[in-house]
Amino acid sequence: MQNSIFISFEGIDGAGKSSHIQAVANAFRSQGKTVVQTREPGGTALAEKLRDLVLHDAMDPLCEALLVFAARRDHLQQVIEPALARGDIVLCDRFTDATFAYQGGGRGFDLQVLTQLEQWVQALPAGGLRQPLLTLWFELDPSVAAQRLAQARVPDRFESQPQAFFRQVHDAYAARAQADTKRFARIAADATMESVRHAVLTTLHDRGLLPAEAK
Repeated sequence: MQNSIFISFEGIDGAGKSSHIQAVANAFRSQGKTVVQTREPGGTALAEKLRDLVLHDAMDPLCEALLVFAARRDHLQQVIEPALARGDIVLCDRFTDATFAYQGGGRGFDLQVLTQLEQWVQALPAGGLRQPLLTLWFELDPSVAAQRLAQARVPDRFESQPQAFFRQVHDAYAARAQADTKRFARIAADATMESVRHAVLTTLHDRGLLPAEAK
């Protein structure tokens, strides 16, 4: 069992990832852990303002990427790094993989520029980059996600994109997962809520992050 743990939850809009964050938080809290639940873009007062701009204001892909990484920088400095330094569990609804999926895959923005921004924003003092210890990728076919979104709330700039956009986002997530199989865990998101929850908690157990009884 580790002290501080950073877990990100990823997937296209409609995959249902957000529904399972609370179950994971409850499992860790049942073990006496302090849990910080947060999201991206967002997590701080400044980052939430930038989130609102990204989700609702028209802008070009470069401006969008810069705002997302600016929000991430403040989020890291104000929330994530202090929590990890305290030995807390950090559960984040999306992180940098989402930027490569949505801005890189969906928007078709230059991956080299995103990689450079990632290196600047997430650099650690001792070297390397701040990345989640585990990324749970809730994989769902874009056509199924579209059906779910059609029955949900009023869509934002991303949720209202055509299905072809989400296919590109899905494929970009798949590429990120294939490039870092040690960090990623694929969760089939087309199953029942109970089955998906079981798969999530089983993954945490298998990775040594939760004891078996926490399932």
